[in-house]
Amino acid sequence: MKAIRFSFTSLLSLLLLVGHFAQAQSTTVTTDKPAGMSKTAKGGIIGGLGGAAGGAILGRVIGGKSGTAKGAILGAVVGGAGGALIGRKMDKQAAELRRDLEGAKVERIGEGIKITFASGILFASNSSSLTPAAAGNIDELATTLQKYADTNVTIDGHTDSSGSDAINQPLSQRRAQAVANELTAKGVDTSRITATGYGSTQPVGDNATAAGKAANRRVEVAIFANEKMQKAAKRGQL
Repeated sequence: MKAIRFSFTSLLSLLLLVGHFAQAQSTTVTTDKPAGMSKTAKGGIIGGLGGAAGGAILGRVIGGKSGTAKGAILGAVVGGAGGALIGRKMDKQAAELRRDLEGAKVERIGEGIKITFASGILFASNSSSLTPAAAGNIDELATTLQKYADTNVTIDGHTDSSGSDAINQPLSQRRAQAVANELTAKGVDTSRITATGYGSTQPVGDNATAAGKAANRRVEVAIFANEKMQKAAKRGQL
């Protein structure tokens, strides 16, 4: 009976946590008014309730099919006081990225950072070669990643639904790898980076419209604490 009661309580806590997070996400999207609670503090609360295991579950639940980058960030959550320390470092890094990256969307999520580049900015149509302007943008990202070395990076390539999977998936993989190659060429340790192509399987827009297709052609970058930073945060040494 105790085991059953514990399982039910854990499930209820998780559902409440997911609801709390979803509400927090919906109330902090594009507003000029005081948020009331910083993302750093929210990260501490989320992690304090769920811990690392809870973060991994949240990554799968909230990330979903259209949120691999978000899932990677939430799956690496430390939580509690350690998570709040990581959040403060990520706040500073995100501010620098917003200043330096042109045409990129920089978001603070949980204890990490999500960056979205439109493929039209990075690549010519049906190409996986970075344009000169795009290479400069990725070089700025590399500079920041070197400055904040205790992080891991995932790079996800996505396409719209035009064409076949046989074309889209390899193209998305080459594009993600092109970004990874540029980062490593500028000194970012390759062991920190994972590049994956998802083709058209994770749309964020409606492929029936031109605007939706444009939104789906993208490269997403997730930045989150590596094991060294997580351990330092748990010891209160960040």
